[in-house]
Amino acid sequence: MRETGPEGARGCAPGGIHETMTPIGIAVIGAGYWGPNLVRNAQATAQFEVRYLCDLDVARARRVLGKYSTVEVSDSLAQVLGDPSVQAVAIATPAGTHYEVASLALDAGKHVLVEKPLAASYADGSKLVSLAAERGRVLMLDHTYCYTPAVQRLRELVRSGQLGTLQYVDSVRINLGLVQPDIDVLWDLAPHDLSILDAILPDGVLPVAVAAQGSDPIGAGQACVAYLSVQLSNGAMAHAHVNWLSPTKIRTTIVGGSARTVVWDDLNPSQRLAIYDRGVDRTDPTQLGDAERTRALVSYRVGDMVAPALPEGEALRGVMSEFAAAITEARAPLTDGKAGLRVLALLEAATESLYSGGSFVPVYLEEIAR
Repeated sequence: MRETGPEGARGCAPGGIHETMTPIGIAVIGAGYWGPNLVRNAQATAQFEVRYLCDLDVARARRVLGKYSTVEVSDSLAQVLGDPSVQAVAIATPAGTHYEVASLALDAGKHVLVEKPLAASYADGSKLVSLAAERGRVLMLDHTYCYTPAVQRLRELVRSGQLGTLQYVDSVRINLGLVQPDIDVLWDLAPHDLSILDAILPDGVLPVAVAAQGSDPIGAGQACVAYLSVQLSNGAMAHAHVNWLSPTKIRTTIVGGSARTVVWDDLNPSQRLAIYDRGVDRTDPTQLGDAERTRALVSYRVGDMVAPALPEGEALRGVMSEFAAAITEARAPLTDGKAGLRVLALLEAATESLYSGGSFVPVYLEEIAR
């Protein structure tokens, strides 16, 4: 059942442009890897006016802004949250600090956009969702890939039934990545794949169990290579391979349906999506004669491939537009706190599985289903 309200919407379509007389004052918290991208896209979004870039390293923040910027730099979160000209914050601090920074911002009456994951645990994420509801403030997840044109079209194909019944999802997200000091490769890379899965699943189809296997071949103290399997309520399986150690970069997702299959290659700008009318069909044995039943009950369908044209555009611009639209319209953002909780539930189950030999761990999402 689709819910409404500040924490009930679900989806991944960029919000439209909403003109306001006064821009929304926004502060970006964190000037590290992702913070500069948030600053740039917030500055390019007409509904926002960037007031602060907050970072403990003031010199780094000034370098991000450049010498001619009028945006104020601060190393004091209290100063930023105490400024009434700041109505919203975008958080790009280390994952372990998300709960603390977001809860302080919500307590100060600010709308919050937070980088993935929502928090370091489901329990903390749930507190943030409740706090946002109590304060009547927008809590949004920066599930950036959900705002790409490719995932938009993929979601439409799956949820409209154009692929037929969902049979499997297979994702690969590998590269020579930055080994994180505080989280393993599952918590670093898998949120992308899990948020995409959450976005494209048809209504009524939920993850029911998760299994994970991982290894640490370089002695980093945490898994650097991992494989994640998700059992879905319709009997289908979703699988993700994440890896920090691959010398080649691959960003590919295959979504198989009973009628068509879609291949998304995020690194192929000339053909990001390919829709194949190819697959395996099972013959109904009740429609066969006695002699025919001794033969194979499957047939292979070989049809056309279509590569739909997709618009180009920076996904993070769509994130910022949707954040502004949710604030001005007083509605839930399309990747809301509950979407973040659904991802956290899967991550926690995956971690439990990883440290218990890779067996399937149940996931209970009914209360936070879209």
